[in-house]
This record gives sequence, C-alpha cells and structure tokens, in this order.
Amino acid sequence: MADAKVTPWHPVAGTPERKKVALGTSVGATIETYDFIGFGTAAALYFNQVFFPASDPLSGTLLSFATLGIGFAVRPLGGIVGGYLGDKIGRKPVLVGSLLLMGIATVLIGALPTYQQVGVWAGILLVAVRVVQGLAFGAEWGGAILMSFEHAPWRRRGLYTGITQAGFPVGLLLANLAFLVSVPLGEQWAWRVPFLLSVVLIVVGIVIRLKIEESPEFEELKEEGEIAKNPLLEVLRDDWRTVLRAFSLRITETAGYAVTVTFMLSYLASEKLADRSVSLTGLMLAAALGIAATTAWGALTDQVGRRPVYLLGTAITLLWGFPLFLMVNTGTAAWIVVAFVVSYAVCQNSLAGVQGAWFSELFATKTRTTGASLAYQLSAVVSGFTPLLATALYASFGWIGPAALLSGYGLLGLLAALITQETWGRNERERVAALEQASRTETITYERGAAQ
Repeated sequence: MADAKVTPWHPVAGTPERKKVALGTSVGATIETYDFIGFGTAAALYFNQVFFPASDPLSGTLLSFATLGIGFAVRPLGGIVGGYLGDKIGRKPVLVGSLLLMGIATVLIGALPTYQQVGVWAGILLVAVRVVQGLAFGAEWGGAILMSFEHAPWRRRGLYTGITQAGFPVGLLLANLAFLVSVPLGEQWAWRVPFLLSVVLIVVGIVIRLKIEESPEFEELKEEGEIAKNPLLEVLRDDWRTVLRAFSLRITETAGYAVTVTFMLSYLASEKLADRSVSLTGLMLAAALGIAATTAWGALTDQVGRRPVYLLGTAITLLWGFPLFLMVNTGTAAWIVVAFVVSYAVCQNSLAGVQGAWFSELFATKTRTTGASLAYQLSAVVSGFTPLLATALYASFGWIGPAALLSGYGLLGLLAALITQETWGRNERERVAALEQASRTETITYERGAAQ
C-alpha cells in the first residue's frame, strides 16, 4: 500500500461518518453521471439531427460523437484542477463545486437552440457547454472516491468505494429512463426534458454534499503542515509510472463502455437492428443490475485482492468483442438485452468496482487526489473519441472494426494489470486484520477500565 504504516488519525475500523459519506458521494456520482452520460445517449440518438446538418447522416453522427469526445478531452484538465484543489484545500469543497458547475451546464443544454433555429451557432454553443460539463466531471471523481476511501474501514475499502462507484450505474439508469419516458414527447422535447429535469437532482445533491464531513486524513495532513506544496509536480516527478499504469488500466473500462454502449446505441439504430425502446430497455436493465454488480465486485476485492478481479474483467473484455457483435447482429431483442447486460454488469462493472480502492492505494495520501484523478481522467481522452474511432472503423471494415477495437482495449488492460503492483494482497489483509483485532481489544480494555 502507498502508506507504509497505519496512520493514527484514521481508525482501522473506519470513521463514524463512513456510511453517510459513502452514500453522499454515491448520490453525487449518480447526479453527475446522469448529466454527463445523458449527453452520450442524446448524442447517439438525437444530436446528429438536432445540432448538425442532416443532409449526410454519417457526417452528422461523426460530428455528434466528436462533440461528445470534446467533453472527455477536457476531463483531464478538470481532474488536474480538481485533484490539485482537493490536495490543497480539501476534498469536500471540490465535491460541492463540481456538482454545481455540472448542474448549470446540463440545464443549459436542455435550453439550447437547434441548428434549424440558429444554424452553426447551435453546434458551437453545444461544444462550449460540453466543455464546462467535461471540466466539472473531471473534477468530480477523485474527490468523491477519496472521501469514501479515507472514511472507510481498512478491510472494506473495496466495498465502500464500490458503493460510490455504484452511483454511476444509478445515474446511467436514471438518464436512460428519462430518455425512454420522454420519447412520446416528440423530437423537439424528447431530448430537452431529461436535461432540464436534472435541476431537481442538483438541488438534492448539493444539500447532501454540504452535510458530509471532510476527510480525516486530509484534516490531519493540514494540522501537521504536510500538505503538498505542488501535488501535480510531485506526482509527475515521483509517480509518473504509476499514473501511466493506472491510465492503461482504466482505458479498458471507459473506452470499452464507449464501444459497447455509446457506439452500440448508434450502431443498432443505423442498422435498424433495434428501435430506441429496445436499446434503452436493454441498457436500463444492464444499469439496474450494475448497481449491485459494481458494489459486489468492489467487495470481492476485499477478499481476494484488487489485481485478480481486474485480471478477470480485462480477460473477459478481450474475449467479448466478436461475440458481442455476433449477438446484436441477429436483431433479436432478447440477445441484444443480454449483450448489454454482459457488456456492462460484467465487463465494465468488474473493472469500475476495483478502481476506487486500487487507484487510491497506489498513491500517497498527500498527492492521492491528484494522482488518482490524473490517471483516471487522462484515459477519458481516449474513451471520449472512441465512438468516433469506432464509427470510422465501421465505415471502413464493417462491424469487425469496432469488435477488434474492443478486444484491443481488453488486451491493453490485461497487460497493465499484470505489471501493476497488488496493494491488497494476503500480507496486507492479514496485517490489517491483526491491527483491527488489536484496536478492538484496546477499546474493550479501556471501556472496562473506565467502568471500574
């Protein structure tokens, strides 16, 4: 583990706020995912016609996915700023600020004029708001995960960070439910209403996050004067190899999602393999299962270690590329639903459920938010433009192109997992179990002494 000894300010059994923090960070992650992923669904189903010329459908799809990618491209900058501020002024202020910024941007998307109304300015405005979304989402993850990780019991950090990560499938479920329910509203309002509705979620999220206590480990660093002077510089100087490994690990999960969900929605529609209701129903079922799956995968790492679970997830992704497209090409609704479930609840969730604990343990406390955020969000650049790349490969090679791309991402993650250190192996688990037992014994002795 990055910290060589037990830090006295962090009880081995976790803080009294641990459950409240896990729930609060999960709710925030839900809201921000609803906002950010909702854009991906709208880009696949609507934006090629709403914001870009419809004379060439393929060009409209490419431009729509390019706009989607811009949001991912600026996420590293949001991660750098959010990580830097998280390590300098605290995790909590970053959580509140990023959520507020995301909410404003998302509501604005729902109010934007279309191409028919203002011409090319519609696309320009969409890009500008998407950049703000990307910055906010980039700042979100590190603070949310670190708050949950640093409040959690040492032996259950996989579970607690998995709960936070489970906010993402909840947000995915709500976003696609909103788009499914809004279909009868017609082309003009079907894409606007889901974005406008996020204002309700934002208010709830801000109230919850304001009540969360700051990370105990950050508070102690501040009291001891150990806060990093320049977290970004220290990470790039001392931990650049770790950043590179974590970057490669994450690509399999996030870019894999871009192929199996974002591109797949467009592929099913363009090839008339399934209508929107079938696609969204399959994705919603996968997201619903993913809530439990993400948490379960995280909890499993507490029992067997981080790396074995990640090796399994990347290996499955490597093997899944071609069977995935063979299943959806049947045009059978049941197989399409199964394809979404395996892609999300197994391939994606088995990796996302591990990342919160593993990435946090790879970096020292004083630079943890910066290091984890940088690695996590840099991979977003690749994933953001993956639907665009997958569309181009499809235009050149047919479905074999995106299928091979997915398998390639799986291979990259598998290799990265093999060369990344295990931070929660048998030795670490036994050491912390002993410390936890000693802590309980000391508490019992103290209480008996006080009673006498």
